[in-house]
Amino acid sequence: MKLADYVQELNKVKTLDPEQERRLWREFKEHHSMEARRRIIEAYQPLVFKTAMPFCKLDNIMDVIQEGTVGLIESVEGFEPARGVAFSLYAIYRIRGRMYRFLKEEGNADLVCLENDQDNGSTWLDKLVDTGLPVPEMAELHMASDVVMTAMNRLPRKEQLVLNKIFMESQEVKEVADMLNVSTAHIYRLQKSGVRRIRGMLSKFMHNWK
Repeated sequence: MKLADYVQELNKVKTLDPEQERRLWREFKEHHSMEARRRIIEAYQPLVFKTAMPFCKLDNIMDVIQEGTVGLIESVEGFEPARGVAFSLYAIYRIRGRMYRFLKEEGNADLVCLENDQDNGSTWLDKLVDTGLPVPEMAELHMASDVVMTAMNRLPRKEQLVLNKIFMESQEVKEVADMLNVSTAHIYRLQKSGVRRIRGMLSKFMHNWK
């Protein structure tokens, strides 16, 4: 599929209102409805497209989008609605991680720095074109991104490295363990500790966000 065809199909995607989304999550997580799963993935496809837009001039942009879609599917499978965290926040890092890992493997590692471009004071979210996500959701993504990244930057160095590798670059635990020359059990401990610290730092934010 060409990018133009993909965008044309994307424009047909209907966003979900909060009650529709809650119902679909219940049907998928409690009753294993594949139709509910499909509708959730479809509704969040614009988030994949937005994340891929900094790389829209690449010849393999559709491969980048495909990798992002894999990240989206993984997020849908692993998401736990009962935790009270917005799915868009949960999914965005897995989507980005999949894309960036693919770009590095394809020899486009230099492009990954796009989201850190501060020349004009913008963040990676400011670079994403408008494809129809509701304004409240985009505002949520901006706020959440800033809060999470601030929390990440406050972590001890090893915990920050592990969470970045696993959640943002989609690396397997064994890969990270081999890189750091430690056991997988040690990586799991660092991951658990880092997540616990972030949850603590974000507890007030999450309470006000629900």
